[in-house]
Amino acid sequence: MTDRTLKSEPKTLTSKRVLHSLKNYPTWALLSLAVNALLILVVGWLLRDSWWPVDYQISTSPARESLLSEDFSATPGLGKRHQLSYQKWMTILQQEAEVAAKKQPTHLNVLLGDSLSLWFPPDLLPTDQNWLNQGISGEDSLGLWRRLGLFDRTQPERIYIMIGINDLIRGVDDRTLLRNYRKILRRLRRVHPQTQIVVQSILPHGGEEATWEGRDRLKAIPISRIQQLNQQIAAIAQEEEVKFLDLYPLFTNAQGHLRADLTTDGLHLNRQGYLVWRSALQMYSQLVLGEQGSRGAGEQGSRGAQEHRSTGAQEHRSTGAQEHRSRGENY
Repeated sequence: MTDRTLKSEPKTLTSKRVLHSLKNYPTWALLSLAVNALLILVVGWLLRDSWWPVDYQISTSPARESLLSEDFSATPGLGKRHQLSYQKWMTILQQEAEVAAKKQPTHLNVLLGDSLSLWFPPDLLPTDQNWLNQGISGEDSLGLWRRLGLFDRTQPERIYIMIGINDLIRGVDDRTLLRNYRKILRRLRRVHPQTQIVVQSILPHGGEEATWEGRDRLKAIPISRIQQLNQQIAAIAQEEEVKFLDLYPLFTNAQGHLRADLTTDGLHLNRQGYLVWRSALQMYSQLVLGEQGSRGAGEQGSRGAQEHRSTGAQEHRSTGAQEHRSRGENY
């Protein structure tokens, strides 16, 4: 046996081990890795010079318009947008959900989550779709699960979920967070069986560079913990037969923290951050959800007469609430 043969054996053995490991890896996981890797490359290319144009307007409710009219670069925690109580936000979201349930707009997408979802600029949401934003500032996984009944009577084509960072800030243990995630997904699948459900990963935080008022609580959350949780959430999504969109790599710097150019304070996103998120939603929709969306749209029509009981939601008959959205373009 020659020296060259001896030197090549370790490489051969290593290659065989890699191939063997890949064969034992779940197919869904390999597909997810491939899609998300492609997503990172495409979104990075599109945003290298802030390429994506925004030259359209989406109508929004008077309540949100007055809040979103503030300077978006202002530090979260200041201004009237953060003066509303949890219950007031519940009332606004319920009114908007009732309008969506009454008008039944086509291609309805629902955003579920905390302040990251709540303050998604309406003009940056992907076009050719109707949007119902059901985010509340400070929301955690248990609170989200408790209020899912607010939009029971709507017929969304897709539901996008991002929740979890506030659980970590408040000291909720991983087991409880993951259990709440599973409860959320199971309820959504039961009430909206024809809807595409997309779980989005928990985003990183700014670490030492964070300026958010609760920065010490953020710094206490190891980045490795968020990464591990995202892996577990992805596994739960697969078990519950819903999609998982890994946004995490798009927002990290070399140290694994939230990129400074995408955040206002190390926790919340600035406009550029939402541009990254929006681009990811569009690319993911085209790469993964496109074909399924075509089938889902046809199935949605047959569900027009189906009624869902709204649990925990009160009826509001204010005429102003019925006028929150013109032409059902954005809820």
